[in-house]
Amino acid sequence: MDYRRFDLNLLVVLDALLEEGGVNAAARRLGMSQPNVSFALAKLRHSFADQLLVRHGAGMRPTPLAEQLREPVRRVLSGIESEILAERAFDPLVAERRFVLSTSDIGELVFLPQLMRCLAREAPGITLECRSLTPADLSKAMAQGEVDLALGYFPDLVGEAFVAEQLFEHPFTCIAREGHPALAQHWSLDTFLGLGHIVVSQSGRSQELFEAKLKSMGHSRKIQLKSPHFMSVPLLVAQSDLISTVPKAVAVILARTTPLLLIEPPFETPTILLQQHWHVRSQDDPAAIWLRGLIARLFKGQDPSLP
Repeated sequence: MDYRRFDLNLLVVLDALLEEGGVNAAARRLGMSQPNVSFALAKLRHSFADQLLVRHGAGMRPTPLAEQLREPVRRVLSGIESEILAERAFDPLVAERRFVLSTSDIGELVFLPQLMRCLAREAPGITLECRSLTPADLSKAMAQGEVDLALGYFPDLVGEAFVAEQLFEHPFTCIAREGHPALAQHWSLDTFLGLGHIVVSQSGRSQELFEAKLKSMGHSRKIQLKSPHFMSVPLLVAQSDLISTVPKAVAVILARTTPLLLIEPPFETPTILLQQHWHVRSQDDPAAIWLRGLIARLFKGQDPSLP
């Protein structure tokens, strides 16, 4: 028999007939009419070339073939109910799962301390892996299910395949070493532009917002060092007369251990919109929904790097 031409709904009827021992009782159990159950039984008899159930007193008795089919049919239907049609659920207290996040080195500093503390309390079996990918690689990895969530500033994750939820906006700040001679003067745009600068140059990263703002104002400054890394900048600034403009989280966190001063830029600067991004393929995954809800609870409208 070619199962592709077999109506699998007939197995539900066969199971009810074998359990109830009659057409009328099976019809009541299934919520069907007696003629429809009789019609289904006729199709079953034709498909299996066997009577399957025969009259016996007030009821019906299964044939030897029907008795052989009883357990396999029940097993198939139970498997469908428990494994295919079962309600999906996720219990973070007992779940064991690894989530892959894409975030920058700054994102790790901003998000991970609070997130890891919360996971230790609420989901001890959950582990995280952080990856830093190029915009093109990240889009592909999320589409293939290799990255569950992108956390931070990702302007390239746009289009119908991606969903974003805004968490908070984050400011820029200028950093200089303690005792910098320029800080004894009036802090102005001219002072800012006249100093030597360290600039972080990363494609698709938040620093591009600040650079675009300066360009729109028609200003240029003396760039003495370009680096792809944020984390080295505060240390370099602390040991020179160079200054830099960085996301405030970088300055706040590293100023705890490095002799840095934080100075508001001498002009209005853009803010960095930090979001969580996911691919539509994980939109309805209960585990992913739970993680996104946890991140929203911890960070929506709350910048953890600021007082």
